[in-house]
Amino acid sequence: MRVPLIAANWKMYKTVAEAVKYVKELRGLVKDLDGVEIVLAPPFTALHAAAEAARNSNVGMAAQDLYWEREGAFTGEVSGQMIREAGAEYVIVGHSERRTLFGESDATVNRKLTAALAVGLCPIGCIGETLDQRERKETFDVLDRQIRQGLDGLTSDQIGQLVIAYEPVWAIGTGRTATPQQAGEAHSHIRGRLRQWFGQEAAELCHVIYGGSVKPDNARDLMAQADIDGALVGGASLDVRGFLQIVRGARAPV
Repeated sequence: MRVPLIAANWKMYKTVAEAVKYVKELRGLVKDLDGVEIVLAPPFTALHAAAEAARNSNVGMAAQDLYWEREGAFTGEVSGQMIREAGAEYVIVGHSERRTLFGESDATVNRKLTAALAVGLCPIGCIGETLDQRERKETFDVLDRQIRQGLDGLTSDQIGQLVIAYEPVWAIGTGRTATPQQAGEAHSHIRGRLRQWFGQEAAELCHVIYGGSVKPDNARDLMAQADIDGALVGGASLDVRGFLQIVRGARAPV
């Protein structure tokens, strides 16, 4: 049984001091919680300090992005090796904001996923359709393309180590959320494609989580869907008490 995973994507919010304060408060609130994996993705500047504040707790750390080269003349970029050293165990790859604002493609997502796995990071690979694509009934075609091209060349064993985040672009930061039925259908389709293309074991091991205006009042209904294994939480994760409600609502029976 897959343990639910709740990841907080703080995006470009929180200073080092604010991140450390949040982590110290959260680790005390969740220290006795079982049946859920908790991951925080602070900005690069706060990653090391947040990881130190979370040391010896049940709160894991993620980076929000990485570059696919180990080192070199790539001004402004950060490698997987660097973020691992800073304390990350996970890394978000291909978030829709990276795709739409910074021109990332399925091909660059593939290179980043491969680089992350090569240094022992668990990638949280993001896929999802725009509103126009959904209205044209292209959702499943878009997901198929993103899975095929984004995961190209990965082995079944590597697929089993992944987290895939289904994020309908039209629901990110808009206040709109996919209904539990819409999200459940997309997740079932993703799981089916993983099973078809990478095998039963890989499909069962891979976490498929939902992202897109997840809040305390809708998280439980979303995660009640059979193929939804958790959530990638954006704005609602900036408040520690609100994020805690989502974490508690996701707990698997123990």
